[in-house]
Amino acid sequence: MIVVSSCLLGMPCRYDGSGFRRPDIIEILEGRDVLPLCPEQLGGLPTPRTPCEIVNGVVMGKDGIERTGYFRRGAVLALEAISKFDVTVALLKEKSPSCGSSLIYDGSFSGRVTKGRGIFASALVDMGVTVFSEESLKGLISFLI
Repeated sequence: MIVVSSCLLGMPCRYDGSGFRRPDIIEILEGRDVLPLCPEQLGGLPTPRTPCEIVNGVVMGKDGIERTGYFRRGAVLALEAISKFDVTVALLKEKSPSCGSSLIYDGSFSGRVTKGRGIFASALVDMGVTVFSEESLKGLISFLI
């Protein structure tokens, strides 16, 4: 089973209420068991919602309100959901404070990124799940072969 960020399948769950329907991703996942998840929604955040970025390990909204608890709760609930399945790999949305697998926004709300992982991506890695982003599809394809 492959865990996939719901937004990458076109589900309108991003902070701005949009999703990314990526035909290339749909094609790669065709015929495979997929579990779409949005940890931010699972954690209780609405859609649309205030953009959030990680600042010194704390998730802050652009409005200055800390939202770390929502992100941690979402990661915990997502991990509970996947514990019922044999999940070995995840395809997550890069740069997200939940799902960023190698890059996250730097906390300045300026569009700059830095090396790092989102809260859910970190939890998956700690569990031994191999995590890819939509920016590393070649690696995912090689993993799945």
